[in-house]
Amino acid sequence: MQRSILITAMALLFSCIVNATPEQDKKLFQKFYTDRFSDIPISEFSNGVYALDQDARDQWEATLDFPPYEYALEEGEELFDTPFRNGKNYASCFENGGINIRQNYPTFNRQRNTLITLELAINECRAENGENFLAYGKGEIAKISAYMASTSEGSIINIVTPTKGNGLADYKKGKQYFYTKRGQLNFSCANCHLQNAGRKVRSETLSTALGHPTHFPVYRMKWGGFGTLQRRIASCDAQVRAQPLLGQSETYKALEYFLTYMSNGLPINGPASRK
Repeated sequence: MQRSILITAMALLFSCIVNATPEQDKKLFQKFYTDRFSDIPISEFSNGVYALDQDARDQWEATLDFPPYEYALEEGEELFDTPFRNGKNYASCFENGGINIRQNYPTFNRQRNTLITLELAINECRAENGENFLAYGKGEIAKISAYMASTSEGSIINIVTPTKGNGLADYKKGKQYFYTKRGQLNFSCANCHLQNAGRKVRSETLSTALGHPTHFPVYRMKWGGFGTLQRRIASCDAQVRAQPLLGQSETYKALEYFLTYMSNGLPINGPASRK
């Protein structure tokens, strides 16, 4: 069993080098986890570490009767509905009024030739309506994003990845960052969340990269509030003693794009709470 896991992990790492298509990457990526955790339905990976650790899941489920993020989520809805100074609101900027669209982000905008994450789209909406940008990662932008994610609960992630041009280049940049070692500890995202997923680091179980984007923004007890996926990525970089990048940097956007595409077919179940 361990040998087959190692072989599959090596194949995934090798796929980072060869000219695989995004669809080929996704099939191999998802197969690795479904083979390694063959008793776990693929949709369960949306629950992160709680799909792997029953004791942790029991404690987590006990909090769901009174979710710690409930008040912050209500604030996010209020912020979403509050008019800008020109009388418009966030709903005016988004397809379907911003409801049930989380599963389509990040998206590659062909007209602008750039990647757009949901948090970036929120700030661009503000700019279009004469408002200042919100700080990325936490605070109001995470609350608004969390409310928007809540309206997509159960919807299936459906990220479209271009097969050529800058969209494909962004996908490859995110893929390369996922597999590249960095920091004083010389770790990559894949070392923890692919190669060692399900194993313990001190008292904590390492989660799978499959399903990571489905439940963000998350309310972390450690943070005392909501944080975006890119905030969590920056925390991981800091933990391996690498220099975190700025929120919405081209590299972090690309990594979010890659990770979300790898979770295509899984349901949105955010916002969620984590330790």
